[in-house]
Amino acid sequence: MTRDGGDTMATGAYATVPEPTPRHAVEYVRRRLAAWWETNARDLPWRFGRTTPWGVLVSEVMSQQTQMSRVVPYWSAWMDRWSDAAALAAAPKADVITMWGRLGYPRRALRLQECARVVSAECGDELPRTYDALVALPGVGDYTASAVMSFAYGERVAVIDTNIRRVLSRVFLGEESRGGAASPAERALADEVLPKDASRSVTWNQSVMELGALVCTAKNPLCGHCPVAGECAFLAAGRPGLGERRTRPRQRFQGTDRQVRGLVLEALRRLPEGTGVLERATVESLWKDRDQLDRCVAGLDEDGLIELLPGGDVRLPE
Repeated sequence: MTRDGGDTMATGAYATVPEPTPRHAVEYVRRRLAAWWETNARDLPWRFGRTTPWGVLVSEVMSQQTQMSRVVPYWSAWMDRWSDAAALAAAPKADVITMWGRLGYPRRALRLQECARVVSAECGDELPRTYDALVALPGVGDYTASAVMSFAYGERVAVIDTNIRRVLSRVFLGEESRGGAASPAERALADEVLPKDASRSVTWNQSVMELGALVCTAKNPLCGHCPVAGECAFLAAGRPGLGERRTRPRQRFQGTDRQVRGLVLEALRRLPEGTGVLERATVESLWKDRDQLDRCVAGLDEDGLIELLPGGDVRLPE
Protein backbone atom coordinates (compact mmCIF):
# COMPACT_ATOMS: atom_id res chain seq x y z
CA MET A 1 0.00 0.00 0.00
CA THR A 2 1.45 3.34 -1.00
CA ARG A 3 1.43 6.51 1.04
CA ASP A 4 0.50 9.94 -0.29
CA GLY A 5 3.62 11.58 1.14
CA GLY A 6 4.38 13.53 4.29
CA ASP A 7 4.08 12.55 7.95
CA THR A 8 6.08 9.38 7.38
CA MET A 9 6.02 6.87 10.19
CA ALA A 10 7.55 3.43 10.53
CA THR A 11 5.36 0.58 11.66
CA GLY A 12 5.41 0.34 15.43
CA ALA A 13 6.78 3.85 16.02
CA TYR A 14 3.84 4.86 18.17
CA ALA A 15 5.74 6.99 20.70
CA THR A 16 6.16 9.89 18.26
CA VAL A 17 2.47 10.17 17.37
CA PRO A 18 0.90 13.57 18.19
CA GLU A 19 -1.87 14.09 20.68
CA PRO A 20 -5.37 12.82 19.76
CA THR A 21 -6.97 14.49 16.76
CA PRO A 22 -8.90 17.65 17.64
CA ARG A 23 -12.11 18.26 15.74
CA HIS A 24 -10.55 21.23 13.91
CA ALA A 25 -8.24 18.71 12.19
CA VAL A 26 -11.16 17.04 10.41
CA GLU A 27 -10.44 18.92 7.19
CA TYR A 28 -6.85 17.66 7.26
CA VAL A 29 -8.07 14.08 7.58
CA ARG A 30 -10.52 14.62 4.71
CA ARG A 31 -7.79 15.88 2.41
CA ARG A 32 -5.40 13.07 3.26
CA LEU A 33 -8.04 10.38 2.73
CA ALA A 34 -9.20 11.91 -0.56
CA ALA A 35 -5.62 11.85 -1.86
CA TRP A 36 -5.15 8.28 -0.62
CA TRP A 37 -8.39 7.22 -2.33
CA GLU A 38 -7.18 8.54 -5.68
CA THR A 39 -4.22 6.17 -5.74
CA ASN A 40 -5.40 3.22 -3.63
CA ALA A 41 -9.08 2.61 -4.40
CA ARG A 42 -9.80 -0.87 -5.67
CA ASP A 43 -11.00 -0.95 -9.27
CA LEU A 44 -14.30 -2.69 -8.56
CA PRO A 45 -16.67 -3.00 -11.56
CA TRP A 46 -19.52 -1.08 -9.92
CA ARG A 47 -17.37 1.94 -9.05
CA PHE A 48 -16.47 5.13 -10.92
CA GLY A 49 -19.79 5.50 -12.71
CA ARG A 50 -19.51 2.24 -14.65
CA THR A 51 -22.86 0.80 -13.63
CA THR A 52 -26.43 1.87 -13.04
CA PRO A 53 -28.01 2.68 -9.68
CA TRP A 54 -29.54 -0.80 -9.83
CA GLY A 55 -26.05 -2.27 -10.28
CA VAL A 56 -24.87 -0.34 -7.22
CA LEU A 57 -27.75 -1.74 -5.17
CA VAL A 58 -26.98 -5.30 -6.31
CA SER A 59 -23.34 -4.85 -5.28
CA GLU A 60 -24.34 -3.60 -1.84
CA VAL A 61 -26.74 -6.50 -1.23
CA MET A 62 -24.15 -9.05 -2.34
CA SER A 63 -21.43 -7.44 -0.20
CA GLN A 64 -23.34 -7.77 3.07
CA GLN A 65 -21.42 -10.20 5.30
CA THR A 66 -19.37 -11.34 2.29
CA GLN A 67 -15.75 -10.63 1.36
CA MET A 68 -15.46 -8.25 -1.59
CA SER A 69 -13.05 -10.55 -3.44
CA ARG A 70 -15.79 -13.18 -3.56
CA VAL A 71 -18.44 -10.73 -4.70
CA VAL A 72 -16.82 -9.43 -7.91
CA PRO A 73 -17.23 -12.54 -10.13
CA TYR A 74 -20.76 -13.17 -8.88
CA TRP A 75 -21.77 -9.54 -9.45
CA SER A 76 -20.33 -9.54 -12.97
CA ALA A 77 -22.08 -12.77 -13.95
CA TRP A 78 -25.32 -11.62 -12.33
CA MET A 79 -25.38 -8.27 -14.12
CA ASP A 80 -24.47 -9.88 -17.44
CA ARG A 81 -27.54 -12.06 -17.11
CA TRP A 82 -29.94 -9.63 -15.40
CA SER A 83 -28.83 -6.09 -16.13
CA ASP A 84 -31.86 -4.38 -14.62
CA ALA A 85 -34.71 -4.92 -12.20
CA ALA A 86 -37.17 -6.00 -14.90
CA ALA A 87 -34.87 -8.80 -16.07
CA LEU A 88 -34.36 -10.13 -12.55
CA ALA A 89 -38.06 -9.82 -11.76
CA ALA A 90 -38.92 -12.15 -14.65
CA ALA A 91 -36.26 -14.76 -13.84
CA PRO A 92 -37.20 -18.21 -12.49
CA LYS A 93 -36.49 -18.53 -8.77
CA ALA A 94 -34.38 -21.63 -9.40
CA ASP A 95 -32.06 -19.63 -11.65
CA VAL A 96 -31.79 -16.82 -9.10
CA ILE A 97 -30.82 -19.22 -6.29
CA THR A 98 -28.37 -21.06 -8.56
CA MET A 99 -26.68 -17.84 -9.70
CA TRP A 100 -26.31 -16.72 -6.08
CA GLY A 101 -23.95 -19.66 -5.72
CA ARG A 102 -21.81 -19.68 -2.58
CA LEU A 103 -22.23 -16.03 -1.61
CA GLY A 104 -23.99 -17.16 1.57
CA TYR A 105 -27.28 -16.16 3.17
CA PRO A 106 -29.23 -17.13 0.02
CA ARG A 107 -32.45 -15.54 1.26
CA ARG A 108 -30.80 -12.30 0.14
CA ALA A 109 -31.20 -13.52 -3.45
CA LEU A 110 -34.95 -13.92 -3.09
CA ARG A 111 -35.31 -10.59 -1.30
CA LEU A 112 -33.36 -8.96 -4.11
CA GLN A 113 -35.77 -10.47 -6.60
CA GLU A 114 -38.72 -9.23 -4.54
CA CYS A 115 -37.15 -5.78 -4.65
CA ALA A 116 -36.70 -6.09 -8.42
CA ARG A 117 -40.37 -6.93 -8.89
CA VAL A 118 -41.44 -3.82 -6.99
CA VAL A 119 -38.98 -1.61 -8.88
CA SER A 120 -40.08 -3.08 -12.20
CA ALA A 121 -43.83 -2.97 -11.57
CA GLU A 122 -44.21 0.19 -9.47
CA CYS A 123 -41.18 2.36 -10.31
CA GLY A 124 -40.95 2.01 -14.07
CA ASP A 125 -37.79 -0.11 -13.76
CA GLU A 126 -35.96 2.89 -12.26
CA LEU A 127 -34.55 2.74 -8.74
CA PRO A 128 -36.09 5.47 -6.54
CA ARG A 129 -34.01 8.59 -5.93
CA THR A 130 -35.08 9.31 -2.34
CA TYR A 131 -34.01 7.65 0.90
CA ASP A 132 -37.58 7.09 2.09
CA ALA A 133 -38.59 5.41 -1.16
CA LEU A 134 -35.50 3.20 -1.11
CA VAL A 135 -35.99 1.93 2.45
CA ALA A 136 -39.59 1.09 1.53
CA LEU A 137 -38.33 -1.51 -0.95
CA PRO A 138 -38.12 -5.19 0.13
CA GLY A 139 -34.77 -6.03 1.70
CA VAL A 140 -33.41 -2.46 1.65
CA GLY A 141 -32.37 -1.04 5.00
CA ASP A 142 -30.66 2.11 6.19
CA TYR A 143 -27.16 1.19 5.05
CA THR A 144 -28.14 0.03 1.55
CA ALA A 145 -30.40 3.05 0.97
CA SER A 146 -27.69 5.44 2.16
CA ALA A 147 -25.07 3.73 -0.01
CA VAL A 148 -27.25 4.03 -3.10
CA MET A 149 -28.01 7.68 -2.34
CA SER A 150 -24.30 8.45 -1.99
CA PHE A 151 -22.56 6.16 -4.48
CA ALA A 152 -25.21 6.04 -7.22
CA TYR A 153 -26.87 9.45 -6.95
CA GLY A 154 -24.10 11.57 -5.44
CA GLU A 155 -26.25 12.88 -2.60
CA ARG A 156 -24.86 14.12 0.70
CA VAL A 157 -25.73 11.40 3.19
CA ALA A 158 -23.67 9.66 5.87
CA VAL A 159 -23.09 6.02 4.98
CA ILE A 160 -22.55 3.97 8.14
CA ASP A 161 -21.22 0.43 7.98
CA THR A 162 -18.85 -1.55 10.20
CA ASN A 163 -15.71 -0.30 8.46
CA ILE A 164 -16.75 3.36 8.58
CA ARG A 165 -17.75 3.14 12.23
CA ARG A 166 -14.42 1.57 13.12
CA VAL A 167 -12.35 4.21 11.31
CA LEU A 168 -14.30 7.19 12.66
CA SER A 169 -14.30 5.85 16.21
CA ARG A 170 -10.57 5.19 16.15
CA VAL A 171 -9.44 8.37 14.40
CA PHE A 172 -11.65 10.93 16.13
CA LEU A 173 -12.58 9.33 19.46
CA GLY A 174 -9.56 7.17 20.17
CA GLU A 175 -11.85 4.24 20.94
CA GLU A 176 -12.50 0.82 19.46
CA SER A 177 -15.88 0.29 17.82
CA ARG A 178 -17.24 -2.87 19.41
CA GLY A 179 -19.94 -3.95 17.00
CA GLY A 180 -23.68 -4.17 17.44
CA ALA A 181 -26.04 -1.55 16.09
CA ALA A 182 -24.71 1.95 15.45
CA SER A 183 -25.18 4.11 18.53
CA PRO A 184 -26.66 7.63 18.43
CA ALA A 185 -23.18 8.95 19.26
CA GLU A 186 -21.65 7.12 16.28
CA ARG A 187 -24.33 8.46 13.96
CA ALA A 188 -23.83 11.98 15.29
CA LEU A 189 -20.08 11.69 14.66
CA ALA A 190 -20.64 10.42 11.11
CA ASP A 191 -22.94 13.37 10.39
CA GLU A 192 -20.55 15.86 11.98
CA VAL A 193 -17.47 14.91 9.96
CA LEU A 194 -19.33 14.44 6.65
CA PRO A 195 -18.25 17.19 4.21
CA LYS A 196 -20.93 19.74 3.40
CA ASP A 197 -20.24 19.55 -0.32
CA ALA A 198 -22.10 16.61 -1.91
CA SER A 199 -19.30 15.48 -4.23
CA ARG A 200 -16.74 15.61 -1.42
CA SER A 201 -19.12 13.67 0.83
CA VAL A 202 -19.22 10.83 -1.71
CA THR A 203 -15.42 10.65 -1.81
CA TRP A 204 -15.36 10.78 1.98
CA ASN A 205 -17.78 7.87 2.35
CA GLN A 206 -15.87 5.80 -0.18
CA SER A 207 -12.42 6.56 1.19
CA VAL A 208 -13.29 5.96 4.85
CA MET A 209 -14.95 2.65 3.96
CA GLU A 210 -11.99 1.61 1.82
CA LEU A 211 -9.52 2.52 4.55
CA GLY A 212 -11.43 0.32 6.97
CA ALA A 213 -11.42 -2.57 4.52
CA LEU A 214 -7.75 -2.39 3.50
CA VAL A 215 -5.76 -0.62 6.23
CA CYS A 216 -7.71 0.11 9.41
CA THR A 217 -8.84 -3.49 9.76
CA ALA A 218 -10.45 -4.94 12.86
CA LYS A 219 -7.66 -7.06 14.36
CA ASN A 220 -4.46 -6.17 12.50
CA PRO A 221 -4.58 -2.55 11.34
CA LEU A 222 -1.67 -1.46 9.14
CA CYS A 223 -0.98 1.73 11.03
CA GLY A 224 2.41 2.19 9.37
CA HIS A 225 0.66 2.50 6.00
CA CYS A 226 -2.24 4.68 7.10
CA PRO A 227 -2.48 8.15 5.50
CA VAL A 228 -4.01 9.62 8.66
CA ALA A 229 -1.86 7.85 11.26
CA GLY A 230 -0.37 11.16 12.35
CA GLU A 231 -3.80 12.41 13.41
CA CYS A 232 -5.27 9.18 14.79
CA ALA A 233 -6.39 9.42 18.42
CA PHE A 234 -6.57 5.61 18.69
CA LEU A 235 -2.97 5.20 17.64
CA ALA A 236 -1.86 8.02 19.92
CA ALA A 237 -3.54 6.28 22.87
CA GLY A 238 -1.70 3.02 22.19
CA ARG A 239 -4.61 1.33 20.38
CA PRO A 240 -6.65 0.49 23.51
CA GLY A 241 -8.95 -2.52 23.23
CA LEU A 242 -7.71 -3.41 19.75
CA GLY A 243 -9.90 -6.08 18.19
CA GLU A 244 -12.57 -5.98 20.88
CA ARG A 245 -15.20 -5.27 18.28
CA ARG A 246 -17.80 -7.97 18.73
CA THR A 247 -20.50 -7.99 21.34
CA ARG A 248 -20.72 -11.78 21.04
CA PRO A 249 -18.34 -14.52 19.89
CA ARG A 250 -18.16 -15.29 16.19
CA GLN A 251 -20.51 -18.15 15.37
CA ARG A 252 -18.73 -21.31 14.28
CA PHE A 253 -19.75 -22.73 10.90
CA GLN A 254 -18.81 -26.40 11.04
CA GLY A 255 -21.76 -28.50 12.15
CA THR A 256 -24.27 -25.65 12.13
CA ASP A 257 -27.61 -25.50 10.38
CA ARG A 258 -26.04 -22.96 8.02
CA GLN A 259 -23.58 -25.61 6.85
CA VAL A 260 -26.31 -28.22 6.36
CA ARG A 261 -28.57 -25.81 4.46
CA GLY A 262 -25.62 -24.87 2.26
CA LEU A 263 -24.89 -28.51 1.46
CA VAL A 264 -28.46 -29.10 0.32
CA LEU A 265 -28.54 -26.01 -1.88
CA GLU A 266 -25.13 -26.78 -3.37
CA ALA A 267 -26.25 -30.32 -4.24
CA LEU A 268 -29.29 -28.87 -6.02
CA ARG A 269 -27.17 -26.35 -7.93
CA ARG A 270 -24.85 -29.13 -9.11
CA LEU A 271 -27.61 -31.28 -10.59
CA PRO A 272 -27.18 -31.91 -14.33
CA GLU A 273 -29.23 -29.51 -16.44
CA GLY A 274 -32.72 -30.86 -16.97
CA THR A 275 -32.64 -33.12 -13.90
CA GLY A 276 -34.06 -30.69 -11.39
CA VAL A 277 -34.96 -33.10 -8.56
CA LEU A 278 -32.71 -34.27 -5.75
CA GLU A 279 -33.92 -37.64 -4.54
CA ARG A 280 -34.51 -38.22 -0.85
CA ALA A 281 -31.77 -40.88 -0.66
CA THR A 282 -29.26 -38.38 -2.00
CA VAL A 283 -30.46 -35.74 0.46
CA GLU A 284 -30.01 -38.18 3.35
CA SER A 285 -26.45 -38.92 2.23
CA LEU A 286 -25.46 -35.29 2.69
CA TRP A 287 -25.57 -35.28 6.51
CA LYS A 288 -25.52 -37.97 9.18
CA ASP A 289 -27.69 -36.25 11.78
CA ARG A 290 -31.16 -37.00 10.37
CA ASP A 291 -33.02 -34.75 12.79
CA GLN A 292 -30.83 -31.77 11.95
CA LEU A 293 -31.05 -32.53 8.22
CA ASP A 294 -34.86 -32.72 8.33
CA ARG A 295 -35.02 -29.46 10.29
CA CYS A 296 -32.82 -27.72 7.73
CA VAL A 297 -34.75 -29.07 4.75
CA ALA A 298 -37.99 -27.90 6.34
CA GLY A 299 -36.45 -24.49 7.00
CA LEU A 300 -35.29 -24.16 3.39
CA ASP A 301 -38.79 -25.06 2.23
CA GLU A 302 -40.36 -22.51 4.60
CA ASP A 303 -37.96 -19.82 3.38
CA GLY A 304 -38.93 -20.50 -0.23
CA LEU A 305 -35.42 -21.63 -1.20
CA ILE A 306 -36.48 -25.18 -2.11
CA GLU A 307 -39.68 -27.13 -2.77
CA LEU A 308 -40.26 -30.27 -0.71
CA LEU A 309 -41.93 -32.91 -2.86
CA PRO A 310 -44.01 -35.94 -1.82
CA GLY A 311 -41.72 -38.73 -0.70
CA GLY A 312 -39.01 -36.38 0.51
CA ASP A 313 -37.43 -35.40 -2.81
CA VAL A 314 -36.51 -31.72 -3.17
CA ARG A 315 -35.98 -29.24 -6.00
CA LEU A 316 -35.32 -25.55 -6.44
CA PRO A 317 -38.50 -23.45 -6.67
CA GLU A 318 -39.88 -22.77 -10.12
